[in-house]
Amino acid sequence: MDRVEKINGVDALVLAGEGPRYGAELDAGDLVGAAFSHGVELLVVPAARLADDFYVLRTGVAGEILQKLVNYRLRLAIIGDVSSHVEASTALRDLIRESNRGRDAWFLPDRAALDARLA
Repeated sequence: MDRVEKINGVDALVLAGEGPRYGAELDAGDLVGAAFSHGVELLVVPAARLADDFYVLRTGVAGEILQKLVNYRLRLAIIGDVSSHVEASTALRDLIRESNRGRDAWFLPDRAALDARLA
């Protein structure tokens, strides 16, 4: 079940591990709507909740989601193992490296890494 949490002073919507996948059944607008309806600034999304097309950059799904969240000044933390997707795409590896350097979108292995990032 999705839940709102305060993580090191940041209001976050932590999405459940199971549910519709963003980029397939749901789109970037659904993420923005969820954030606004819960009054949060950070979305914590399990990697498995993103459609496979998200990880194939040429589809444009990742770009659409990331750009829309930036436009609405929302942050995104994707939590979980994405190594199989990274092995298949140097472009994705580069996107993850650049994203993790910034403050808008992070790809993190687990919740502890998110807690540390926000500390």
